Amino acid sequence: MEINLKDLLKKYKSHPYEDHEIRTPHTGVVHINVEDGQEVSGPTGRWKHRPGTLLYVLEREGNPKRITSRYTGFVAKLRKDLDGSFVQAGEPVMLIRHRLNKEEIIDRILREVLYIFPAPQRARYFFTPEVSAAMEKDKKKALNLKEGDEILIMSLMKRDTLLSYEGPAGVLYKVYFNHGDLKEQGAPLLGICSPERLPFVEKMIQRIRTEWDD
Repeated sequence: MEINLKDLLKKYKSHPYEDHEIRTPHTGVVHINVEDGQEVSGPTGRWKHRPGTLLYVLEREGNPKRITSRYTGFVAKLRKDLDGSFVQAGEPVMLIRHRLNKEEIIDRILREVLYIFPAPQRARYFFTPEVSAAMEKDKKKALNLKEGDEILIMSLMKRDTLLSYEGPAGVLYKVYFNHGDLKEQGAPLLGICSPERLPFVEKMIQRIRTEWDD
């Protein structure tokens, strides 16, 4: 598949945002706490233990539930008409529009140009000892993968399973987890780049880092 670098950059320059739709988790009366265009923040603190900005309160049978922002950005498409109204579960209330920074732009584009090997199910993931040793021995040397290579260990309910790589042969370009991370089903684990596409990817990243304004 041909990737046009110019078109990719144009796409993100025209809309360098990621929109997150905020919907009601259950029925209740909505009491909105923000204004359209207001800046909001996501959870903060080392462990993300401090909740983000209060967006609205959803009250059901006298029990209020505080809905706080999980994202940093600003409020858009606020349904102010819902304030004080009873709503059904899944009702759209607003968008949180997050402006992507330089590294986030690179990450989004990489997900379009790399082959992404996803988590087959919700579990903790580790590299095999052999792969970990090879990566630690020579950190500058790219790891080449081919179909059938045993590269990961999936740990689920105290049971470990070896995972073989399934996908096109290429270079392990990006790792999307830390040793032992719990990843949801479908979450990216590895980003694989074909050898012939490596120069394109390097050129793309260099161009973004030198031209893009955060």
